[in-house]
Amino acid sequence: MRILLVEDNLALSQGLSAILRGSGYAVDIVSDGASADAVTSTETFDLVILDLTLPEMDGLDVLRSMRARQNKAAVLILTARGTQEEKIKGLDLGADDYMIKPFDVSEFEARVRVLLRRQAGLRSSLISYGNVSLDLNSRTFSADGVTVDIPARELGLLEILFMRAGKVVAKEAIIQSLTAFDDDLSANAIEQYVSRLRKRLAPHGLTVRTARGIGYYLDKTAGG
Repeated sequence: MRILLVEDNLALSQGLSAILRGSGYAVDIVSDGASADAVTSTETFDLVILDLTLPEMDGLDVLRSMRARQNKAAVLILTARGTQEEKIKGLDLGADDYMIKPFDVSEFEARVRVLLRRQAGLRSSLISYGNVSLDLNSRTFSADGVTVDIPARELGLLEILFMRAGKVVAKEAIIQSLTAFDDDLSANAIEQYVSRLRKRLAPHGLTVRTARGIGYYLDKTAGG
């Protein structure tokens, strides 16, 4: 899942990005409103974490511009501007949630998880397909009731496929979801991750199938 963090406080943006990347998310950071407006017009994000008091362009104007372009990314406003009027304005403009600084980090992480789950159309944090389950809160993968260690990139790929189980996910969409601006992930690398994931899933009745020229999808194998 890919997150854009819009925050002009360097220490806070670095701290939050470390927390989010530690949870396995791809995180991009911009520090002013104009950059946020530009990047959300050209890139796809699952969640935008948006400060309001920003250089060059106010956060509410960024949000207004996003929604005018029909940008459907979830938006979490994270700001020191906590008056009732500001909250109502932000929510009316299309924010999905609103947190006031200072805030509790555990609550912040929980709200991020809820928004990403809602963005994917999921009610529960536990997704099951066949004998395999994925817990989106703890980001743990289990097969036949046993937790299985899996590298972060493969886990990220599995998460994307699980959220769209049975549906084809374009290779380009996978690359976008797994990478931030400073990452370099090629189509060939995705193929390698898919190959490794197939080997992990094979004993548990699942596989990753290729939709030639389009992308990949999660499917049950015979007897799975």
